[in-house]
Amino acid sequence: MNSEKMKKGLERAPHRSLLKAMGWVEEELDRPLIGVVNAASDFVPGHKHLHQIGAAVKEGIRMSGGVPLEFFTIGICDGLAMNHDGMRYSLASRELIADSVEAMVRAHPLDGLVFIPNCDKIVPGMLMAAARLDLPAVFVSGGPMLAGRFRGEAVDLSSVFEGVGKVRAGLMGERDLEELEDCACPGCGSCAGMFTANSMNCMTEAIGMGLPGNGTIPAVAAARVRLAKKAGIQVMKAIAAGLRPSRIMTAQAFGNALAVDMALGCSTNTILHLPAIAREAGVAVSLELVEEISRRTPQICKLSPAGAHRIEDLDAAGGVQAVMKRLHEKGLLDTDCLTVSGLTVGEQLAKAQVLDGEVIRDLSSPYSASGGIAVLHGNLAPEGAVVKQGAVAPEMMKKTGPARVFDSEEEAVEAIMGRRIRPGDVIVIRYEGPKGGPGMREMLTPTSALAGMQLDKEVALVTDGRFSGATRGAAIGHVSPEAAEGGLIGLVCDGDIISIDIPGRKLELILDKAEIERRKASWQPLVKRVPRGYLTRYAARVTSAGTGAVLRDGEDKK
Repeated sequence: MNSEKMKKGLERAPHRSLLKAMGWVEEELDRPLIGVVNAASDFVPGHKHLHQIGAAVKEGIRMSGGVPLEFFTIGICDGLAMNHDGMRYSLASRELIADSVEAMVRAHPLDGLVFIPNCDKIVPGMLMAAARLDLPAVFVSGGPMLAGRFRGEAVDLSSVFEGVGKVRAGLMGERDLEELEDCACPGCGSCAGMFTANSMNCMTEAIGMGLPGNGTIPAVAAARVRLAKKAGIQVMKAIAAGLRPSRIMTAQAFGNALAVDMALGCSTNTILHLPAIAREAGVAVSLELVEEISRRTPQICKLSPAGAHRIEDLDAAGGVQAVMKRLHEKGLLDTDCLTVSGLTVGEQLAKAQVLDGEVIRDLSSPYSASGGIAVLHGNLAPEGAVVKQGAVAPEMMKKTGPARVFDSEEEAVEAIMGRRIRPGDVIVIRYEGPKGGPGMREMLTPTSALAGMQLDKEVALVTDGRFSGATRGAAIGHVSPEAAEGGLIGLVCDGDIISIDIPGRKLELILDKAEIERRKASWQPLVKRVPRGYLTRYAARVTSAGTGAVLRDGEDKK
């Protein structure tokens, strides 16, 4: 056992003494030690109940002969951090989470791990740590929030963000918005749509690191607690079988996850997180691979914000396993991949059923013939940009219009809320990339304001920043290279014509090459002042969005 480095032998008498100081008995010293990595906190509704999930995991571990040792990670609530400087720390926290888990587990040798994440950066941060440490590991998320009910209709957090725009446009009263905010988020769990948190919990299941149901069983369901106990039991089986993440998180498994991503219409943030996780696993996930899989994978689910269904509806329809069964019917998955259950994908899918053909459509009648995310290229994004095409209105799939340029999210929001954006405009928000932000802020406020003001079918938005999974509309993010690194987005001026062609995968600035060169000659990057500390170090080491916004290692040249 790996933990014997800490507890066996004459020289480890002091170590055993410390363990006995916590009430341990000899029988516990002889058993496998299992780290329970919990994201529980009082900050995040998706984390509020994770102490209960942790207790269930520990019960499962003890039932199977292990000794659980629980510790906690940080976790930022993107909703609370939205539209102010706090959001600069959200994506950046992914690396802090991975590093802190690594430090705890390397310092205290363990035999296995159960990860309990929920919400946006916590899931990928923990998956990165699992790949890096390569100890037998099982994931069990806290599960999704139920949808709220507002005057007979299902609502979620994005409904409230859009409500702000409706109030500004005179389409909703402030008292109506107050009533909506009281009921949109009815309790614990990750917000109810196919936003980033639920997208990544579904990816965890699709890649094989979470048991069936991990992505969709509601947070408040007893089935979620049972799943947590099973995770505690399963990690002991994984240890016995030598089933490590390196046997699960293979190139083929990442291909499966991307196929599920496209079929579900997940958040564009998955295109930051999957490459970062894959890098830790020694696998390459490029934008070219994303586009290749998107082209051949139909979108068969449309969940909020793209459609009316929520995660609870997906769960009732059969969950992620049912989506994978649909994909398997057309040979779009590698079913030989191992999963943390000890079964192959194919063996696991034998039990899967599609229980609602509208929530999970047949591949012969998909919502769209290609996947939910598209990768665009062109002179404005030579290294790529991404858009959640499954949430774009048909009339916005091709768009040409004059640029309205802003050097920060705040400036753009002020113009939108001030009714200074006209139908047909293409909003450009720059210097919000990983380095230029720094931190690549997630910008749900401007996109939801446009949707609430009923401009999402007339106004496009292009940025080197990123968007929440709750975003809908022609919102094109991750433009690479970013403005701070000399990308063409930094040279765009008000009135320049931008051409967007999502079916053709093109993003172009219609500008004479000579004019572009003239602007380059006088260009100086905008440098934003940030508090001294982590963000300064992050900005110095972070790579582009096109590579997952990972941090350069010391030996990396670029």
